[in-house]
Amino acid sequence: MPLDDAWASLVDDAAIFPPGDAPLHDATAAYGARSAEDGAELVGSFVLRDTDLPLVRGVQMPLSVVVTGGAGQLAGPAGLCRRLGLDLAGLEIALRDLDDLAGNARRVVAALDELEQPVPVFVELPQTPAEHGWLAAADVVAEAELRLKFRTGGLDAAAYPTSEVLAGWIDAALDRETQFKCTAGLHRAIRHTGEDGFEHHGFLNVLLATRRAFDGASHQEVVAVLEDREVTVTADEVAAGRRWFRSFGSCSVTEPWSDLHELGLVG
Repeated sequence: MPLDDAWASLVDDAAIFPPGDAPLHDATAAYGARSAEDGAELVGSFVLRDTDLPLVRGVQMPLSVVVTGGAGQLAGPAGLCRRLGLDLAGLEIALRDLDDLAGNARRVVAALDELEQPVPVFVELPQTPAEHGWLAAADVVAEAELRLKFRTGGLDAAAYPTSEVLAGWIDAALDRETQFKCTAGLHRAIRHTGEDGFEHHGFLNVLLATRRAFDGASHQEVVAVLEDREVTVTADEVAAGRRWFRSFGSCSVTEPWSDLHELGLVG
């Protein structure tokens, strides 16, 4: 049975990133071998670093390229993908100038003028409260019609934003009518305490929280959705959330697919 469009390309395959750390060749082979029964339609792009591009020449899959340097390095990976005949699905870049986030964002926008063809660009804002510099950078991203990227987990507790912070990020994106993706920590569908002892957000919680925030829910109501350990969603709610929450990177495709099966949300 074909996968409902609401779920299609929800997960970006980030198998080579921690904590999975799969070898690049094994990860690209697994991507290509995945079948409908393995959740192939659930998966969108394959995420890799710009430094990995010379090692994947000839692969036939959409690639999301994480830029490992600053704004000046954006044009290089795009040009290399073009020369190697690779399918560039998007570029992802983190802002690192904490003293001038808005200026950093403007440098990213200016660097995109060197790209010979448009490509979706996701700008990762740092894990700081949504204070003036953070919001000003989000303004620059939105004005340039780029997209936002939020880090929702990692290898230590500090990498996991609180529900209050994540709700603020979602609200900031919606206020600016800007799509976003998430990365790290969203392997499972529903909020839970992981084996590492950290509180993990669930991707269904984020989808529903996005929908509720768009419908005018208060900040605390959105926080409550993010913290709901028995959250349920409908396909219509997922589709509405996906309008803004485009995808999330996960080093595991199996876990999201398995959770959706167990919840009866996919075939």
